[in-house]
Amino acid sequence: MSTSSELMAQVAPEQTAPAVPIREQTLAQVISGDTFKKQLALALPKTMTADRMSRIVLTEIKRTPALAKCSPASFYGAVLQCAQLGLEPGSALGQAYLLPFGNGKDSNGRANCQLIIGYRGMIDLARRSGQIQSLNAYPVYEKDEFTYELGLHPDIKHKPSPEADRGALLYVYAVANLTGGGVQFEVMSRPEIEKVRNASKAGKSGPWVSHFEEMAKKTVIRRLFKYLPVSIEAFRAVEVDEKADRGEAVTEQDVWDAEFVDHGIEH
Repeated sequence: MSTSSELMAQVAPEQTAPAVPIREQTLAQVISGDTFKKQLALALPKTMTADRMSRIVLTEIKRTPALAKCSPASFYGAVLQCAQLGLEPGSALGQAYLLPFGNGKDSNGRANCQLIIGYRGMIDLARRSGQIQSLNAYPVYEKDEFTYELGLHPDIKHKPSPEADRGALLYVYAVANLTGGGVQFEVMSRPEIEKVRNASKAGKSGPWVSHFEEMAKKTVIRRLFKYLPVSIEAFRAVEVDEKADRGEAVTEQDVWDAEFVDHGIEH
């Protein structure tokens, strides 16, 4: 068992030790190296291997070259956060994204790399609590039949239009069925979604541009989380995601407790 600071020191010793005259490795070289993979193995759940996560991260570097120019400490931290949450970064599954942000640049002027959780990642985290039977989010378009009400008898009725072009997106809502019975839901209008997007430092790039509907679903699920019996891990992930949205630097301490628990791959 290692503390998070000790873990980072092992992964990226050049960030914590005095400068020495050795050739600096690129981020891709560190990610594909055995030392980093060993740390990933400590953080990852047993359903995912360090080799797979390493390959996925290398693919993300190739897809977004700006990641290779990020602050090494922030990049390693974001990858390890992703591993700790058991989420795969990238657009393939839409669970999480690694994005370069210009906020909080280091002494060398390098941007931060931050983890943005996708809506599928939010759903996955919520289901792990064992108290949520199902959790889904749906977009509502102008040609759909849609009504909802709150108060003493909250309810939603949504009949999607059969037309190929359903018109503009008007609402997004999320519904959770609890294992012990009962339903929780949350509805957000397009203006409310846009308000969240405009407040986000990543609102004009990344998944907000390439996967707007998915990010809208994530936003309403994130709001619904506050009323669900989710795990501490899931609730902390939401806090980290909100912090990243505000453009604040996220460190490994935001995800990990003071002591890092080894629950990684069985050897």
